Amino acid sequence: MDLFDAMQMFVRVVERGSFSAVAREMNLGQPAVSKQIRGLEQHLGGALFARSTRHLALTDQGQRFYSHSKEILASLDTARLSFTHGQEQIAGPLRVAAPVSFGRLCIAPLIGEFLARHPQVQIDLKLNDQNEDVLKENIDVAIRIGVVKNEGLVAVSLGASPRRVYAAPAYLQQHGTPLEPADLARHNCLGFTLLEHYDVWRFDQQDKQHRVTIKGNVTSNSSEAIREMVLSGLGISLSPQWLFAADVRQGTVSSLLDAYQPVALPISAVFSQDRRRSARTRAFVDFLRERLRAAGQA
Repeated sequence: MDLFDAMQMFVRVVERGSFSAVAREMNLGQPAVSKQIRGLEQHLGGALFARSTRHLALTDQGQRFYSHSKEILASLDTARLSFTHGQEQIAGPLRVAAPVSFGRLCIAPLIGEFLARHPQVQIDLKLNDQNEDVLKENIDVAIRIGVVKNEGLVAVSLGASPRRVYAAPAYLQQHGTPLEPADLARHNCLGFTLLEHYDVWRFDQQDKQHRVTIKGNVTSNSSEAIREMVLSGLGISLSPQWLFAADVRQGTVSSLLDAYQPVALPISAVFSQDRRRSARTRAFVDFLRERLRAAGQA
């Protein structure tokens, strides 16, 4: 057993909330994930997860090991970045494409920190919910959320975007609160059409999966439009946590069905084969992986 790989797998399981979610994300069978975790527990001599509970939960030992593992993985990333980029000049223009809301809320706030590390880079940030043609638009790095289709490009995983079900208090007061995923079939659910199978919402509950075909009177290809409609009390949305985090803190939106974990969306950095050799492209991709992980998005 490779202890480093097992540690990475363990951290992913904790942050995705289930073995099956990690198996799908990594294109592995669930038994392979379970075997890796069991091997790690045998190596450590103790249980990491309390498997007798209804939901996947860490033991006290597991919680301590998770905290230390996060620190170790972050330190290794920092050391690797220092070694890799310390020998190359990171300078010049960098054209970055990202979805509108994710770019505004999660990428733009990080630009200043990246430029402070690499002051000779000039970034052009292009925000568009439609996937940019990386080659035609001469994009250095495109951030994609969801499954990346084979476009003959290099795709590097930056992690996954956790999601929750959201609704405004006004909607819940008028229509009631769903208590389990099956209840959603009786509610007005807003579909985000840029995702494949946007009308099928999937949830993990430990090692059990729930699938619900949703119905609603509005769909949109804009996550910002979905957010505005939820705030107005029009319906219920399955959306990334970063989209509604501020609204939940302010109490203008409620997070629903928290005992169930919606399937997270993969976050990827996509670039052409020739950009793979670019020091500034690699530096930016590694920086995003580091920072998104620290923010709980990877």
